Amino acid sequence: MVHPGESSADRLALTPGLQRAPFAKLELFQLKRFLSPAQCQDLIALIDADRRPSTIADANGDEYFRTSETCDLDPASPAVLDLEARLFALHGIDPAHGEPVQGQRYAVGQEFKAHTDYFEPDGADWERYCSVAGQRTWTFMVYLNQVEAGGGTRFAAARKIVQPETGKLLAWNNRRPDGRPNPNTLHHGMKVRKGVKYVITKWYREREWG
Repeated sequence: MVHPGESSADRLALTPGLQRAPFAKLELFQLKRFLSPAQCQDLIALIDADRRPSTIADANGDEYFRTSETCDLDPASPAVLDLEARLFALHGIDPAHGEPVQGQRYAVGQEFKAHTDYFEPDGADWERYCSVAGQRTWTFMVYLNQVEAGGGTRFAAARKIVQPETGKLLAWNNRRPDGRPNPNTLHHGMKVRKGVKYVITKWYREREWG
């Protein structure tokens, strides 16, 4: 029986059109046309209405480490409710284990350097971020638009760069089979060279959020 804060590769594989990256040390999936162009435009409008400079959990002294803008999306918005329903149908994770949906905007030259989504157990903010809900389990990200140049997501260990496409979902398991954080999930939101990139991100936790 799958824990309510988890999905599985077997569950995701039931979705027609979903592809898994051929890399044994990382559960990485993509699904084209997960959202329609109209749904993506609705989410882009929400991001543009309330964006702010992005931050990172554990400061590392590099003020250019993450240069995008972020928006916490209103969970009562029809566009967000529709997104949440579609995600649940895909992965089956109990919604109570999900963090609020975030949107990100990357202008020309902006990036998020190589990082992992899980929290380092010895990090300065471990207690602040993980004492209640625990570690992150899965990441689900959707590209909301086509980028004219740049803006790919690079997974160094898998030697793979995923390019933005309108409505394409990207998902990965942040942990190894034994539950330890998986360093092979290290990924880089690469610089946008031309245009603007919009994505939404949804993270899930071991325990119920909040």
